[in-house]
Amino acid sequence: MSAPPPIPTLEDVARAARVSTATVSRCLNEQQKVTAKTRERVMEAVERLGYTPNFNARAMAAKRSYTIGAIIPTMENAIFARGLQAFQEALYDLGYNLLVSSSAYQPKLEAEQIRALVARGADGLLLIGYERDQAVYDYLDRRSIPTVLAWASSPDKAQSFVGFDNQSAMHSLADKVIEMGHCRIGVISGVIEGNDRASGRLAGIKESWQAHGFDIKDLVIIETQYEIESGAKAFEQLMTVDPKPTVIMCGNDVLATGAISMARELGLRVPDDVSVTGFDDIELARYVWPPLTTVHVPHQQMGRIAARALVDLIEKRATKISRELGVSIVLRGSLGRL
Repeated sequence: MSAPPPIPTLEDVARAARVSTATVSRCLNEQQKVTAKTRERVMEAVERLGYTPNFNARAMAAKRSYTIGAIIPTMENAIFARGLQAFQEALYDLGYNLLVSSSAYQPKLEAEQIRALVARGADGLLLIGYERDQAVYDYLDRRSIPTVLAWASSPDKAQSFVGFDNQSAMHSLADKVIEMGHCRIGVISGVIEGNDRASGRLAGIKESWQAHGFDIKDLVIIETQYEIESGAKAFEQLMTVDPKPTVIMCGNDVLATGAISMARELGLRVPDDVSVTGFDDIELARYVWPPLTTVHVPHQQMGRIAARALVDLIEKRATKISRELGVSIVLRGSLGRL
C-alpha cells in the first residue's frame, strides 16, 4: 500500500508561483497589498497543489481568528440579503471570514448565538438594530468584542453603528402619502416588541399623521410577522374597516407584496381602489405589479461600510464609529393621487 502524497506547504506554493513565501502569505491574508496578476498566479498554484493555509497558526500568532460573526433576524426573505452579501464580500477583501446565524426575531436565541460566536473566537460581531437586553452589551464589553450595529442609527448611544433613521425615513414617506390626498391610512407593521426598526417606522407614520392634524386614534394598525402571507392576511382584515383606508402603508416590501397580492385576489385595483407602500426597496419592489412605492435603503453601501468599520475596530484604528446613511423615497405605480 503506497503512502499518501505529502501535504503541500507554503514553500511549495511559493516555488510553484515563483514568488516568496511572504508574497504567498499576503495573497492569502492581505489581498489588497498584492497586485491582481500576482494574486492570480499564487491562487492558481494554491488550487493546483491543493494547499490549505494553516489558519490556526495564523490566529495564534496574531491573537485573532480572522472570523466575523453576524446575527440577522431572518433568512426567510430578502430583507437582509443584499446588505449581508456586500458585508461578506468586503470582509473577504480585508482577509476575514464570515459566520452567519439567524435569530428568528427571538432575543433569547440571539443572546445564545452571540455567546456561541464569541466562544468560537469571533473577532467581532455585526448585529441588527439596538433593541436587546443591556446584559448582552455588558457581556460584549467585558470581553472587548468589537460590535457594529446596522439597519438603524442612534448617535447618542455607546455602540458603533452603520445605519439609517427608520423613524425619519417613514415620516417622509407618510408626508408624501398625505400630500397626495390620502387621509384614511391603514398600517401593516412588523411586530414592535424587540424590534426598534419596526417601532421606529410606525412612530414615523404616527408623527406625520399628527403633524398634519389628524387624530391618532383614527390610524388603523395591524402588527404581524414579516411574511408575504402575513401581509396578505393583514390587508384583507384592513379592507373590512369602515370607512376603508385609501392607502395601506407597510413596514417593509415583503408585507407590501402580500398586500398587493391580496388586493388582486379581492378584485381591487392598485392604486385605483387602494394604494400600497413599502419600505426597503429590495429587488422584489421593482417586479411586483404594480411596482412598489417604497423607501430606498442603501443595503450594499451599508454592508461594505459596516465591514470596514468592524475591521477598523478590531484592528484598533478606531474606538467608535457612527455612520448615518441617507435614504430616499422611490415613487412607483402602487401609490396613486386622490
